[in-house]
Amino acid sequence: MEAIKTEEQFNEIIQSDKPVIIKFFADWCPDCKRMDMFIGDILEQYNEYNWYEVNSDEIEGLAQKFEVMGIPSLLIFQNGEKIAHRHSAYTKTPDDVLEFLQQQLG
Repeated sequence: MEAIKTEEQFNEIIQSDKPVIIKFFADWCPDCKRMDMFIGDILEQYNEYNWYEVNSDEIEGLAQKFEVMGIPSLLIFQNGEKIAHRHSAYTKTPDDVLEFLQQQLG
């Protein structure tokens, strides 16, 4: 999963004509660390998509702009638009994340 370090880089990445998956997280977040323990297997399953991560504390205002109220959250973007959003309450288990990806990406 590639880290996004600037808002300019983020804006460029979300312009993709293929869906891109972006995880919003923070270093201090225990649920984010829990997700990190299982996300690798999911990345392998959905490896035809590009995965990125944004540290909400490093790029100020980005989480608010895209209504990320809790972390970790998964957002899917395509052609510059947010097409799906899985809030933190529903990203606690591998099954939660897989269900979201299956619904949104097949």
